[in-house]
Amino acid sequence: MFNKMIAAMLPYFPKKLIWIFSKRYIAGENVNDAIKASKELNKEGIKVTLDILGEFIKNLDEAEKNKVEYLELIDTIEKEKIDGNYSLKPTMFGLLLDKDVCYNHIREIVAKAASYGNFIRVDMEDSPCTDLEIELYRKLKAEFPKNVGLVVQAYLKRTLSDLENLMDIHSKEIPLNYRLCKGIYVEPAAIAFKKYEEINQHFLEDLEFMMKNGVYPGIATHDKPLIEGAYKLIEKYNVRKEMYEFQMLYGVTPELRKSIVTKGHTMRVYVPFGKQWFGYSTRRLKENPKMASHIIKALFFRG
Repeated sequence: MFNKMIAAMLPYFPKKLIWIFSKRYIAGENVNDAIKASKELNKEGIKVTLDILGEFIKNLDEAEKNKVEYLELIDTIEKEKIDGNYSLKPTMFGLLLDKDVCYNHIREIVAKAASYGNFIRVDMEDSPCTDLEIELYRKLKAEFPKNVGLVVQAYLKRTLSDLENLMDIHSKEIPLNYRLCKGIYVEPAAIAFKKYEEINQHFLEDLEFMMKNGVYPGIATHDKPLIEGAYKLIEKYNVRKEMYEFQMLYGVTPELRKSIVTKGHTMRVYVPFGKQWFGYSTRRLKENPKMASHIIKALFFRG
C-alpha cells in the first residue's frame, strides 16, 4: 500500500530524483545516447526498436516538430548502420487533434523508413485511440505492406476480435506484424481484463491465434510463464525462427533476455530516449510500485 501511494505521488517529485531510477530504463535525452545504447545491444546480437518519447501533444506545431525529429532520426540511424527499426505513438502527431494531419505526418515517416527498406511500429495507446490507430494502420499497410506494424494489447477484451477482423489484409507472402504486449494503460473493467491470470491467458490465446495463422508476432513480455508458454506454442506450430521474435524493454530483466538469446531466438529491445522521459518513467514506476521504495532510499542514501 505504501509503495502504491508513493507511486501515485511520483509525478510531483523532483525530476532529478526520478532520473535516479529512470537512467536504467531510458537510453538518454538525445540521439547520440540512443546510438550508443543500440550499438551495445547489437554487439550482443540483439536488435532494437528506437522510440522518441512523447505523446498526447496539445497543438499541431508540436506534431510538425516531432515529425522532423523522426525523419532526422531515421537518416542518422541508417548512416550508423544500427540493426533496428522504429516505434512511434500517433498522439505525438496529433491523432486526437486532427487525424488527417496525424496520418500525413506518420505516412511521411513510414515512407522515409521504407526508402531504406526499414519498418515503423505504430504503438497502441489508451482505449479512446484504439479504433483510430487500427484505422491508421490499415491505411498505411495498404500503401506500405512490408514497412509498418501495429501493437496490440492482450488485456483489452476486444483484442482477439480485432486480430480476426484484420485478417482480411493478411497474406502468406506479406504477413501481418504485431507487437503483442499485456497493456499498460488504466482501463475500466468493462473493457479490460484485470487479473494477472486472466491477462496471461488471453495473451497466450492471442499469440496462438497469430502463430496458427502465420502472423508475425513480436512477443513483448518479461513474464517467465508467458515466455515458457510462447516456447510451447512455437514448438506446437513448428514456427520458423524468422517468423517471430521476442521483445523486451531497455534495462528490464537482462538475465532473462540473455537466456532467450542464448536459446537462439531473435530478441529486440525497445530503446526509448528523448527529453520527454519524465512521463514514461512515472508510468513505469506506477506499473511496478515496488520500485518506489528505491526512489525513497535514493533520497537518503546518495553516494
